[in-house]
This record gives sequence, C-alpha cells and structure tokens, in this order.
Amino acid sequence: MAYVALYRKWRPAAFDEVRGQEAIVETLRNQIETGRIGHAYLFCGSRGTGKTSVAKIFAKAVNCEHPEHGEPCGKCAMCRAVDDGNSVNVIEIDAASNNGVDNIREIRDEVQYRPAEGRYRVYIIDEVHMLSTGAFNALLKTLEEPPEYVIFILATTEPHKIPLTVLSRCQRYDFRRITTEDIIGRLKELAAGEGIEADDRAIAYIARKADGGLRDAISLLDQCAAFRGTGKLTYEKALEALGTVDSDMLSRFLRAMLADDTDEALAVIEAVRMEGRELGQFVQDFIWYLRNLLLLMTADATSDLLEMSEEDWQRLATEAKMTDPADLMRLIRLFSSVYNDMRTAADKRVLLEVAAIKATHPAMESDISGLAARVLDLEQKLKNGAFTVQAPSAPAGGKPETKPAEEEKAPERVLSKADWETLNEIRKRWKQVVRRLPRQAAWPLEEAWIEPKDGGVMSIVFKDRFKYNAAVRFETVPLLEAAMAKDYGKAVSFDVRAAGNRETQPRFVTDEDLAAIHMEIETED
Repeated sequence: MAYVALYRKWRPAAFDEVRGQEAIVETLRNQIETGRIGHAYLFCGSRGTGKTSVAKIFAKAVNCEHPEHGEPCGKCAMCRAVDDGNSVNVIEIDAASNNGVDNIREIRDEVQYRPAEGRYRVYIIDEVHMLSTGAFNALLKTLEEPPEYVIFILATTEPHKIPLTVLSRCQRYDFRRITTEDIIGRLKELAAGEGIEADDRAIAYIARKADGGLRDAISLLDQCAAFRGTGKLTYEKALEALGTVDSDMLSRFLRAMLADDTDEALAVIEAVRMEGRELGQFVQDFIWYLRNLLLLMTADATSDLLEMSEEDWQRLATEAKMTDPADLMRLIRLFSSVYNDMRTAADKRVLLEVAAIKATHPAMESDISGLAARVLDLEQKLKNGAFTVQAPSAPAGGKPETKPAEEEKAPERVLSKADWETLNEIRKRWKQVVRRLPRQAAWPLEEAWIEPKDGGVMSIVFKDRFKYNAAVRFETVPLLEAAMAKDYGKAVSFDVRAAGNRETQPRFVTDEDLAAIHMEIETED
C-alpha cells in the first residue's frame, strides 16, 4: 500500500478529535443536535488550523444516519462514503483553479435537484477569496436563498478579500491559531500511534516551529521522522532535518552584535553557511530570538509565555542585562528589512554580512538610526568621563569668564635624527602614497596616523577598530611598504595597531640634548 502522509492519515474524523477550536466545535455540534442548521457558513483563519477538516466533519454529521450528540457515528454508509471521498452529497471545490463564472453556474444548476441519498448536499468551497468578481455575483442569489437541502461552507485564509454582500449571508467562524501546548499534545499522540520515539525537546521545537498550524506541525514531524530513520528523534536531529540553528548559535550572534565584534558576527554567518543551514531561516529565527528578549525586558514575560525551556529563558535573562530595548528594536528593524530583501536576492550571504557590519557599526548609517547611535556613543563617553567641561570662574569684575579646559599633554617619544626625518618624510608623502593603493587597501587608512616605533618601524594607528580590522584583512601593510619603496626610494617597515584618540608627539635628540648628559657618548657619523 502506498505511503500516506501523516497529516492526511491523522486528519480528524470527528469533532472530538479537533484541537484548539473548542468554541466552534461546540457551536456546530449543538446546531446539529437541535436541528438549527444554517445554509451558509464562512470558516476563516490561518493555514492548518482545521477549517477544511471541520467542514468535512460537519458535512458528514448532517448526513449521518445515526448521529450521537451532534457527532457522526463514523460507521454508517453515509459516513464511510465521506471518509473514503466517494460521497455524491459532499462536493469539494478548489476556488483557486475553479474561479470562473461558468464554474459557479454549474453549481447553481446542480442545486435544483435533491440529493439521491442523505438529507443535505454540502458544497465546500476552499480558498473562496480566489473567486472572480463575476463568480461572486453569480453565487449571490443561490447563497441568499438556497434550497432547504443545500449547505454552503466557504473556507478562506483571507476573509478581507470577500465581498461584503457575501459575508452578510454567512455565519462566520474565525479559527484561531492553535496553542503550542495543544500542538505538543497532539504530536505526542501521533508519535505514540506511529511508533516514533522522540525527545520532548524535539517535539516542543517542532510545535513552536509550526507557528500555530497543526497541519504544519504534523508535516514537520513527518519530515523529521523520515530523517531520523529508525533511531530516536532527538532535538539535534530535528534541527538538522529542518535546516535551522539552535539557540546557542543565535545567542552567539546576538552577543557579537552587542559587543560590536564584526569578526565574530561574520564567523557565525560562515559557520551557519558551512553547516548547510538556510540563511533566510537563520534570520527569521534570529528576529524571533530578539522578539523574545524584547518581551522579557519590557513585559513581565515568563518562560511559559515565551514558549521556551527554562535554560533558554535564563540565558535571555542574562543577555537582557547587556543591552537596552532601543538597541533591540533597531536590530529587529534592520534584520526584518534584510529578511524581506533576501526573498528575491541572488546572494543572500552578502546581504546578511552587510547587515552584520551595519549592526556592529551603527554609526556608519546615514539615517536617523545612525545618528541616534552616534548620540548614544557620545552620551556613554560623557557618562564615563571621557570629556570634561571646566566650570566658568567669576573674575573680580563680576562677569563670568569662560576658560578653556586644560588639555592633557599627549605622550612624547624621543627619536633619533634619522627616524625623525623618516617620520616627517612619510607624513609629507602620506596622502600621495595612499592614493596609489587599491581602494580596498586605501579606505581603511583614512583618519589613521603614523607614529614611530622602536627599531625604525613606523606604526599605522587606527582610532576606528573596524578600519583596523579591515587593514589587517586586506593586507594593507605589504602594499603600503611596496608603494613607499617605489615613491620614497627607501625601505620602511610598518605595522598596524588600534589605539585611543591621542596621538603621540615625537621629538628627536639634538646635540644640545647630548651635551646635557654628563657622560661620555660616542657618536657615529
């Protein structure tokens, strides 16, 4: 016998088997039991929440020969015919492919004849919002005054696209998303029935991944069960089967963002890519991770509300102390925009890497978020005492006189005359030499300065850590040394380092300096 997908095999056959839609099920069951059955119903809600399944159960119940408390017996000829898909009284129509006026006219012609067996002819029109305007108009009259033996059940995921004239003629039932708890319970029942041994953590992850759709959850379980073979379905195997990353990787990526560590952020992206994970899914998971952290910081959110394990909740609680809500919202906006762009991008990796660079260097942005990041940076420096403002003093005349704050003297380095001349020559030719370098090697040198180092080596000092990393990555030093040798005619050794904001002030040793030293010194010509 051919394999049947789990979501088809485990489709609910009675109202009692429907999960997460208790109010709707109870209402329909009472209508059947009391005989107050409507002629037109509208089932709307997101995918996988049970709209079509409930419609089939309802169609079976209204024609059942021996209903019990509004439930179909499942044993009579009418029930078996519906279950097997052979019932002439239950007609399913896919409006996505049968959306023309002629298709609706066929229905209008058919409803003139009573069903050969059973009490009702039930028309289930799936994705009804796909009908054309002409088709909706053709359906209106029949929908308003159908024969007493005809029931229309319209199912849709987008009720806002249905004309108001149609909506007003239907009893509307909104199917809500199924809770993770209900999905977990159903998946455990299914796994036990199918002989699938699975970790509770794996089941919980699949349930969260389904995002409120039970059919999606069952399909994901089917996929994971096929991947695991005959062994146990573990959390790690579920991650691998679905191409997603665990929370450890998401936490590592977030902490790289918070530390402005571009190298670490790019390393995480490379690790995700090398593991064969889908980058779009990684971004989606990261946005959800940020959402949970934001809720934890701004609301009284518990691990149950966030639908995560206690271990993951404790990690989020630690990370909540490392950032603020404004920064999280900036990251959510940034990566949400990237996720939308990745859907049509030829190279998703480039977009994600650029986003990581923007996230770790927010001041690079020219928009309002970049300005806000620079203001926050200045506020933090003021808070840490990086800047001092001297209060104005009042002179004898009574008028306050503002005096500039006394600047701290920059550190000095004493050079030999040869190193002094070399340093000045390099500074003189600096811009000319840099312009000759390739662009990828030249742009990090903007705003860098030259300082002398022991042994005749000259240090390229970077105030910006990002430009320092770029200079190392693009091997700027060998290119610069070659350019200096060609332009200056002298071999000069360079190294690179990151430093603070103050530049060392060099000076060379003169003959007068040497004469002031009370000891014999031999000088070489």
